Amino acid sequence: MTTTNETPNATDGPVPAPEQRLAMPRLAPDYYQAMIAVDRASRQGVDPVIAELVKVHASMINGCAFCIDMHATDARKNGEQDHRLVSLPAWRETPWFTARERAALALTESVTLLTRGHVPDAVYQEAAAQFDETELAQLIALIATINAWNRIGVATRMSPAAT
Repeated sequence: MTTTNETPNATDGPVPAPEQRLAMPRLAPDYYQAMIAVDRASRQGVDPVIAELVKVHASMINGCAFCIDMHATDARKNGEQDHRLVSLPAWRETPWFTARERAALALTESVTLLTRGHVPDAVYQEAAAQFDETELAQLIALIATINAWNRIGVATRMSPAAT
């Protein structure tokens, strides 16, 4: 194999993002503003670290690149460490998530993947042991909200900006 110092051609760079199908803020402005209000309300009383872990994890499960990028960026701005973010798909195999974070991540998976057995009693009971009723209600609201955003992002092909 021969190595050269040639300038890479255009095919060596990032591929263009898929074309966004439609712009929800412009085409469904009342709904979009309502979603922003729901999003704001769903975060109330939820630990910001847990909130961003939940948002990134649900977005990874749902394959929403826009939301993964946005919430991983937000998490890093709040001091989250890269090794925790990149290991979210394997959180059970790592030692660096707290009991509360683990309960929130398990609940996130169950609520996000409802067709795989709904929310098992053991998952719910563990979350209820880690969060008081108000916190648990807000956590469920947060999980439901990020799932709604993910579906909007995936259906409309929202894409993060190329870096």
